[in-house]
This record gives sequence, C-alpha cells and structure tokens, in this order.
Amino acid sequence: MSSETGQSAAAGLGTVDAVVVGAGPNGLAAAAALADEGWDVVVLEEQQTPGGAVRSAELYPGFTADLFSAFHPLAAASPAFRALDLESHGLRWSRSAAAFGHPLGPEDDDAVVVWPDPADTAADLERRCAGDGKSWLALVEQWEQIREPFLRLLLRPFPPVSGAASLVRVLGSGEALRFARMLTLPVLRMSEEFFGGSSARLLMLGNAMHADVPPNAPGSGVMGYVLTMLAQDVGFPAPTGGAGELTDALVRRSEAGGARVLCGQKVTHIEVERGRATAVRTAVGERIRVRRAVLADVSAPALYEQLLPYHAVSDRIRSDLRGFQWDTPVVKVNYALDRPIPWRSPSLSGAGTVHVGADTGAMVRWAADLETGVVPESPFMLVGQMTATDPSRSPAGTESCWAYTHLPRGTTDDDSADQLAERVDTQLEAYAPGFGKSILGRTVQRPHDLQAADANLVGGAVNGGTAQIQQQLFFRPLPGFGGPRTPIDGLFLASAGAHPGGGVHGMCGWNAARAALGDEKPSGTLRRGLHGLTRRILT
Repeated sequence: MSSETGQSAAAGLGTVDAVVVGAGPNGLAAAAALADEGWDVVVLEEQQTPGGAVRSAELYPGFTADLFSAFHPLAAASPAFRALDLESHGLRWSRSAAAFGHPLGPEDDDAVVVWPDPADTAADLERRCAGDGKSWLALVEQWEQIREPFLRLLLRPFPPVSGAASLVRVLGSGEALRFARMLTLPVLRMSEEFFGGSSARLLMLGNAMHADVPPNAPGSGVMGYVLTMLAQDVGFPAPTGGAGELTDALVRRSEAGGARVLCGQKVTHIEVERGRATAVRTAVGERIRVRRAVLADVSAPALYEQLLPYHAVSDRIRSDLRGFQWDTPVVKVNYALDRPIPWRSPSLSGAGTVHVGADTGAMVRWAADLETGVVPESPFMLVGQMTATDPSRSPAGTESCWAYTHLPRGTTDDDSADQLAERVDTQLEAYAPGFGKSILGRTVQRPHDLQAADANLVGGAVNGGTAQIQQQLFFRPLPGFGGPRTPIDGLFLASAGAHPGGGVHGMCGWNAARAALGDEKPSGTLRRGLHGLTRRILT
C-alpha cells in the first residue's frame, strides 16, 4: 500500500478537482470512481493508516485481529466493489465451512447452521421442523429471482426508480406488492410467516440484530432477510489475511486511477463561498482549493456542526440535527485462543459467525434492555471465528476470534463496557465450556476506543446513525436530504450517514461520486436546479 503519511504530505497541493475527506471504504470507493473519470483527486485521512472501520492488527503475537468489521457479505455483493474489480488489485476472500450458526441456547448440542449448498441447509431445517426445508428453498428461489433488482433498490440512491421498476418486471405487480409488504414486517412476524420451527426463525432473527432495530419494530425484517439470503448466496466472506487487506486493495485501486491517499491529515474546515464548497483546511494549516467537489466520508453531525462554517448551515438543518439518533454503542472483545472454541454443539466449529443469544424471547428482552438503559445480564452477541474462516490468521491449532455486543443507547462509560465484556466471557463459557481456559490474550474495545480509532464511530456507534425507519431512505441523514446531496453546491455526504447506511459496501461513497459526476454533465444543470428548489423549500 502506497498511501502517504505525515504533516508535509499535503503541502503544496494547491488546487485539485476533488477532495475526499476520510479514507474509509466509502471514501476510497468515491475516490476511485472520480479518478477513473480523469478527476484530480486527493483523499485526506485523519488517522495514520487508511481504512476507517476496515482495519486489522496483531493484538497478540502471531494472531491477526480485525479491529472493527470482519465478515463482509455486503462487500461481496456490492455493485461498487464489483465495478472496481478489487480482486485484480490483490483482494482474496476466505470462507468458512458454514456461513453462520445460531444455537437455541447454552445447552444446544445440535445448533443449526447455513451450509454452502441450499439443499444441505434445507435438509437440516426439514429434519428439525417439517415444512421448513421447503420454505427455505422457496426463499432461496425467490432471492435468486430478485437479487439484482432488489440490491439496486436497496443500495442505489433514493428514490430507487430503476431498481423498483425492475423488481416489478421480475415479480409482477401482485407479487411485488406482497414483497413490499414483507419488507415492512418486524422480523418476529416475518420469521413466523416463513417458518414453523424455532431454529429456522432464529437464523433470520439473529441476522436482523446486526442492525439496531428492535425485533418487534416495523422494517426490522429487512436486514434479517437480506443477510440470511446473502449467507446462503455468497456466504459470510472475510478478506484473506485480515480486514486491512480489503482496505489495501481499495487504496491500490484508487491510486491506480491517479488518486492520492494522504494519511495523518485531519480536515478541520470546509470553506463555502456563494453557496458552493471551494476549499478545505487541515489541522496543520494547509489550504487545498477544489475546482469541482468535496466528498465527506464523515458523520452527518460532524459535517454540519464541525466542518462547515456557521453561515452555511440553516437554522432548519441545525434544528433537524437535534433529532439525529445514533445507533447503540458497541463493545468488542478480541481473543487469542490456544485452541478452537470448544462449542457444546460441534456444528458451530465450522461456522465463521455464530449468533449467541438464546431463543426469541431472550433476544426480545435483550433489545428491551438496550432501549431502557439496562446493561444486559445475558447479552445477544456476534462471535467471529477468524482462523476457522482464514487459517492465516493464527498458528495452526489456535483461534483468533472476537465477540461484540451492544450497550444501551447512549451508554458509553468504561465501567458499563467492562461489565458487559465480563458478561460476554460468561456467556461464551456457557455455550463453550472450557472457553476461559483457552484464552492466551484478551483485548476489550470500549466505545471511546472505537471513536478514538475512527471519528465516525461516535460513542461506539458503528452504523453512522440508527437504522430505524425514521432515519432511513429519504430521511437519512435528515428529512429532505436523503442521500449524498447537501444544501451546499459541490459538497456531498459520502459516509454511512447517507443512504443506504451502514455496512461495508462502499455504496455511500460510490453514490456520492456518481452524484458529483452527474452534476458535471449537461443534465446536471437541471438536476442542480431541482435540488436547489428542494433546498429552498426545506430550509
């Protein structure tokens, strides 16, 4: 990787076509898209290394740990990453024997898992509950039919006209309406409509909990459906060698087009003249002028409240920002083990991801704790077995793994984080007796640790803001400014704060780049005019 570091790296840049603020996957995808069109692009990253929340490190000798995100089904399906052809720039994927599993409880010695072949998964589900195998295959068949138009609808800029139209063509109007209804369902109801048995329902329910939408809330089923079907489709892949390898491939890809990635460069101001972004300033006083655009891979509050001058932000937007809601804080525990996790259920040994959180009722209670300020006694958590997925992560016979869970909304203090981390240890011991005796090294990442390593992870929130319906689609990040466009000409929000939100897919940056490129086309005059009219109405 050839990104530059140091205070002097940005000196003398003068004027460029575009500045991308932040070198996370969204910022790097944006830089590559602009550079491919011949733009002179510079990426300025505050940290000493690029990647945002896609980085890895050796926390214990010989063990590679993913510091934030680890498994990337959305990356494997992302239109942006497919278009960038990252495999031609060194990215390799590893997959576990089974994508993920979910035990019914601590005593479950026959936990359900998703195997690579849908027929194998279906046979296992049918064994557990008559009819569930057939239902699984019907879901997979539907997914194969609607996959491409649905992902366009889900990931492309809002309103998703082409994706919705394609979906109607594929399904027909009647089935499209039924599909739309399905997407509004709480995951509890969705899983009940699809399956009769607890094991199959938990597969969908556990995946829904990757977001911060309560399981009984409308729309919580979308994440459960998408991740469950992607698990059967592309698996839960991890970059071979560590999450940082995905970042390295993105850096190489953007630099291949001519973009420059400069680290250790904190942007402190975006200058605005006559309603247009014209320059950025760094913490060391460098001023870089822009001819065309600034793309900000930063949180929405950071953009409007910290980077922009006061005069450039309307009172209406400042008022709307008071309603902005972060997702629930994360606590992550990284382990180096002297052996594989001794699961009570042998089926889990080959699953890259394990959802640990008992039955449906226990997960509902856990979600209620998060909404009512209670540190969960029995947390639902995601467990990642990295060596089981990618043997290069640690010495033979050992395991590099992690577990993460959530604190109640707004709770970020270290005492609560440490208390929750201890409960993670206890929970793992219950599901895998002898787990504690296998620990060689253990590192806790508290909410403030996450934010210190990536300013976008405010208070340990990892999705750029809540995924609940009031802050999705055309409400993300603010009413009337859904997507990358901002009230400032030539300024685009390129982070997970914009639609489609959290997840390692690069689409927030890709969409921002497409919007910036579109403004340069003849039709861009009309587009900017319509956006300006909307801006005046809403602000």
